[in-house]
Amino acid sequence: MIGIVIVLIISVFVTFLSEFSFFKDLAISPLIIGILFGMLYANSIKKYFPQSFDKGVAFCTKTLLRIGIVLYGFRLTFQNLEEVGILGVLTAFLIVSSTFIIGYLFGTKVLKLDREITILTSAGSAICGAAAVLATESVLKSPAYKSAIAVSTVVVFGTIAMFLYPFLFKLGILNLSDSNMGIYIGATLHEVAHAVGAGETLGESVSSNAVIVKMIRVMMLAPFLIILSIWLLKTAVNSTIDNNGTKSKIIIPWFAVMFVVVVAFNSFDLLSLQIVESINYLDSFILTVAMTALGMQTSFDKFKNVGLKPIYLASILFLWLIFAGYFIVSFLFS
Repeated sequence: MIGIVIVLIISVFVTFLSEFSFFKDLAISPLIIGILFGMLYANSIKKYFPQSFDKGVAFCTKTLLRIGIVLYGFRLTFQNLEEVGILGVLTAFLIVSSTFIIGYLFGTKVLKLDREITILTSAGSAICGAAAVLATESVLKSPAYKSAIAVSTVVVFGTIAMFLYPFLFKLGILNLSDSNMGIYIGATLHEVAHAVGAGETLGESVSSNAVIVKMIRVMMLAPFLIILSIWLLKTAVNSTIDNNGTKSKIIIPWFAVMFVVVVAFNSFDLLSLQIVESINYLDSFILTVAMTALGMQTSFDKFKNVGLKPIYLASILFLWLIFAGYFIVSFLFS
């Protein structure tokens, strides 16, 4: 219980801190600040606290995380699909699937990088940044430090892209219309905050499509997690052998299914805008708590054996999103 209280105190502080203009201008969400403060705790004063605190921290990274992902569905509606049409949905699908596949193959086959770090980094780049990493970690049941590594790559390259895209567009290097530029931003930037930040820099017509397409990618998180669970079982990564020599059954990520149910419910517009906004604010705090707790389980000692390979992988995915995303949008919307 005391462990939960500590996580909550830190989370309240970082939520307050995230309201400062410095973090808002850089589109740095409280989730990111939370993991940084959590890691600061883990590598400084954690040793002075009893290990019994870890139970509360683990509760935040598991149970609260799943609740946060489910409530994330209130940010979406199925009407979002209609607003950009079938080509917008196809663009998001192609980006998500190709980015993850290329990331996994390059990470495991070329870089010989740890498989779980590869999956987490690829998922974060392909879908929705830190939230995707957290959700994927919940399926993988991987150590916290691996998620921290993946999240760090999302922060670095997503922030670079948020400033780079508007700069290239204003120079005329990206030969896209305002609406197509919005689709390009939404389809290729890492975090929702990054897509919002880049889109708003270029005006309302760009920002609208950027947010919609980005949310469509977020919507693909649920089927991705279910497919990932099936794939992990078949490749024996996340399965065990019982005493009778029988492989364990697939563990369906029910929180991902509930995420879709919440999106469907939200699509009927049964709740007032004020209530939905309150839920989204609460959800942001819950995810901040989960991310903070994740950081509190992350020791810098774990990073020493990993090296620069995650950065190499994230760099390749960053370039893939820029060039492949531009080609896909230009081809489909020409």
